[in-house]
Amino acid sequence: MSGADLMAVLMAKYLHYDFGAPENPNNDHLIFSKGHASPLLYAMYKAAGAISDQEMLTFRRFGSRIEGHPTPVLPWVDVATGSLGQGLPIAVGVALTGKRLDRLPYRVWALCGDSEMAEGSMWEAFEHAGFHGLDNLTAIIDVNRLGQTGPTMHEWDLDAYARRAKAFGWHAIEIDGHDPAAIDRAYAKAVETAGAPTLIVARTVKGSGVDAVANKEGFHGKPLADPEAAIAELGGVRDIHVDVAKPLSTKAPHRFAGGGALALPRYELGTKEATRKAFGDALVALGTARGDVVAVDGEVGNSTYTEEFAKAHPERFFQVYIAEQQMIATAIGMQVRGWKPFAATFAAFLSRAYDFVRMAAVSRANLAIAGSHAGVSIGEDGPSQMALEDLASYRAVHGSTVLYPGDANQAAALVPQMADRSGIVYMRTTREKTPVLYPPDEAFHIGGSRVVRQTDADAVTIVAAGITLHESVAAAETLAAEGVSARVIDAYTVKPIDVETLRQAAEATGRIITVEDHWPEGGLGDAVLEALADAGVASRVVKLAVRIMPGSGTPGELLAAAGIDATHIVTAARQLVGDAAGGRSPVEVGAGRKE
Repeated sequence: MSGADLMAVLMAKYLHYDFGAPENPNNDHLIFSKGHASPLLYAMYKAAGAISDQEMLTFRRFGSRIEGHPTPVLPWVDVATGSLGQGLPIAVGVALTGKRLDRLPYRVWALCGDSEMAEGSMWEAFEHAGFHGLDNLTAIIDVNRLGQTGPTMHEWDLDAYARRAKAFGWHAIEIDGHDPAAIDRAYAKAVETAGAPTLIVARTVKGSGVDAVANKEGFHGKPLADPEAAIAELGGVRDIHVDVAKPLSTKAPHRFAGGGALALPRYELGTKEATRKAFGDALVALGTARGDVVAVDGEVGNSTYTEEFAKAHPERFFQVYIAEQQMIATAIGMQVRGWKPFAATFAAFLSRAYDFVRMAAVSRANLAIAGSHAGVSIGEDGPSQMALEDLASYRAVHGSTVLYPGDANQAAALVPQMADRSGIVYMRTTREKTPVLYPPDEAFHIGGSRVVRQTDADAVTIVAAGITLHESVAAAETLAAEGVSARVIDAYTVKPIDVETLRQAAEATGRIITVEDHWPEGGLGDAVLEALADAGVASRVVKLAVRIMPGSGTPGELLAAAGIDATHIVTAARQLVGDAAGGRSPVEVGAGRKE
């Protein structure tokens, strides 16, 4: 109710949108950063004739498209909102796409709540929009003074918001948000402003128009006690229809050169290369073959090797600096318009943006993310830089794909598949150079694995990925010299994991050791356990994982201290095979870890 006047003027005069063709690339974009105002958004759709009275009245009912917060189940909704602080950052990504990728004159409008202005992600968005001079972006703050539990931080101090926006390079306008003429003038000024985004700071009243609730606390999210009286006070039932203006432009989106044959990098057997480098090299090759691939970096491109993409394809490279929430939001905004973004930074720092990733899944977004420098194997930098929970967190995202290549050729082969995979696709890469195990032309597919060592006499199976794959191969060689045959499985796809290969190994050996540079909760070991449980296979499974808080040291020292190096794998295999042969059921495995 506080934002209704703001949106009515926008619909009547300034929004250009073809509701009959939501895929029209010239449509404006309207993003409700305050997603809890969804009844207002749906009322706009109803006024535009996009939905019916009957559908409007299914609000929040099971099976309805008219959900409590907007989602792209509705074709006119770009992204899911409702987790506050996300709509404006994504709007910045869409506006940046319009300027530098699509190169079309559409405008982006974002309705923001005053409560969400306390979120740090909103100010990441303000800084980036100002830095890029996004004059195709207009943000409107619905300053209704009241949050869910009481007054907001700044209440009706409009200048508190305007001063901050101006400091970030925005044009700021303060208005009465219930004065249609003032709203009209503000929008006109926003459209005229060149070289800077515009913020409209609108003083509004929560529950405007109904005296029983207007500017009163305790009514957030609650239906009115006397709806009939409220409707009468608002002017009675009316059938308002708004003819929303169609886009003025008929231009096609800009397209970058591409379409050539994909020439992936090649790494020769017997050499060493880091999978992070292979990711960067493969991304360059993919960008050369496909003009729709873009890269978004969190100011670590010389470590993730996205800097190579920046050199090869500068017009499709976006530096977001140390602002991981805005980095993911930018990528989400780009995929709204059909581009294929790859966002990359250290895996540990992606945890700052996890809520954006979670909501991207709700948005049905297609997004490729690369997290480098994962695990204790990064070495001397210490635990603040070691992602040890990323496999668990990305496995938990709905519909996600989680990749952890252990070889440069394998990593390179998987990168093009990330671009075509639906949903959130995460690749974990390793800092250290590791031996090239597979020839350059070997094929790998998402959902697969590789049996690196296998005999008919295998007594135990070792399942590993990434850095621990090489430790497992070394351990298997040591065990073979002792007369113990160990099967080694490279589970480079952690989700969806290769259940059939694991089932065959469990039935053949009856004993499995999983080895991961990750906390024991939710990573590779749990993925294997879940796969075997779902397959109905009974097998002894021992998980070797990082169970102590690491410090600084060399990669070798840290792998040994965590109990996930070749020596500890050998010890665990000896105990498992020996105890099974002696009929004992061990509870202590490896470096004193209880299983």
